[in-house]
Amino acid sequence: MSFFSFELDPALAADPVFDLHKRGKMAITCTVPLSSRDDLSRAYTPGVARVCEAIAADPELAADYTWTANTVAVVTDGSAVLGLGNIGPKAAMPVMEGKAVLFKQFGGVDAIPICLDTQDIEGIIAVVKALGPSFGGINLEDISAPRCFEIERRLDEALDIPVFHDDQHGTAIVVLAALRNAVALLGRRFADLRVVISGAGAAGVAITNTLIAAGIQGANVIVCDSQGIIHADRPGLTGTKAALAQGTNYSGRTGGIKEALIGADVLIGVSGGQIEENALAGMAPGGIIFALANPTPEVPPALAHKYAAIVATGRSDFPNQINNVLAFPGIFRGALDARATRITERMKVAAAEAIAEVVADELRADAIVPSALDPRVAPAVAEAVARAAEQDGVARFVARPAAPVALV
Repeated sequence: MSFFSFELDPALAADPVFDLHKRGKMAITCTVPLSSRDDLSRAYTPGVARVCEAIAADPELAADYTWTANTVAVVTDGSAVLGLGNIGPKAAMPVMEGKAVLFKQFGGVDAIPICLDTQDIEGIIAVVKALGPSFGGINLEDISAPRCFEIERRLDEALDIPVFHDDQHGTAIVVLAALRNAVALLGRRFADLRVVISGAGAAGVAITNTLIAAGIQGANVIVCDSQGIIHADRPGLTGTKAALAQGTNYSGRTGGIKEALIGADVLIGVSGGQIEENALAGMAPGGIIFALANPTPEVPPALAHKYAAIVATGRSDFPNQINNVLAFPGIFRGALDARATRITERMKVAAAEAIAEVVADELRADAIVPSALDPRVAPAVAEAVARAAEQDGVARFVARPAAPVALV
């Protein structure tokens, strides 16, 4: 008998999506038997006290004798949930549960959704720092920009476990993987690409930084926000946008997206809104368009194909879906296996290279990234990330000789 009841709209009651979500999408289960007094005495008192004393004497043993080494907190404040915006912590929970299910399904990682009833930077940082000893990693999710940048940076500095804002870095990693394969398919030189990024929020900033770390010249990258091209002489720039102005667009191009796209090889949209056809017409022939806004891409795929040889979106009903699930389960699997203290730029680039390599021998213009359901992806990413962690000296557990991971 339930103490709670309410009337659900009959149309929703018949909706299979609502049916799937009833009572949530996940649960905690035991990994040990509790069928006898001996079982109970080992799993709980008095036996558990011996384990507690050992960990008190050597805190590193917690990774071996508790769930923390395989457990990630999925933390949100509900301020930027999917394309729904600032819907708050309770409404964000179905998404965080979904993220946790993906962690388990694709990476074998236990993930706990935590929806915080505060959007104060200091409050979020304080809570996550206090929760740190319970987890092997922190996945920040759906926290709005620019607050997300400071929250991630300060938690990364304060904690000795990986902190990863998936809306930033997960998107950037899959974009890099897709772009690597698109360039290979077109016979172009990655380092020579002229790239325009439409959107200077969490994903746009991370994509910019990741592409530059992977070898694209900052001089050849132009970032646009709602006010147009970001450049060093534009007044009023602060924080991350000021940093973008210093690290990109060395020619000082000004104007809007139309001016930015003149001669561009690549357009990456992470902004929402629509980009007009007359702006696309200025791109270099045989280019690449990744229109990743969801659910409505900045450029409809049919239009994008008029001006680009390869097109990708964020949607599952079009080819070449740029889906973060290709990245985060394997990244955390590898970071946890290496007991990494943080996630470095080399680890991100290694993850992208691993994703790209999975389908390197199967490339087509409509298949530049693996399917989100491809079982080869997460193990390949985990292996590459663990090796990169060893190479960067952030791994506390080294299981194999570290193979070099290039960061060009």
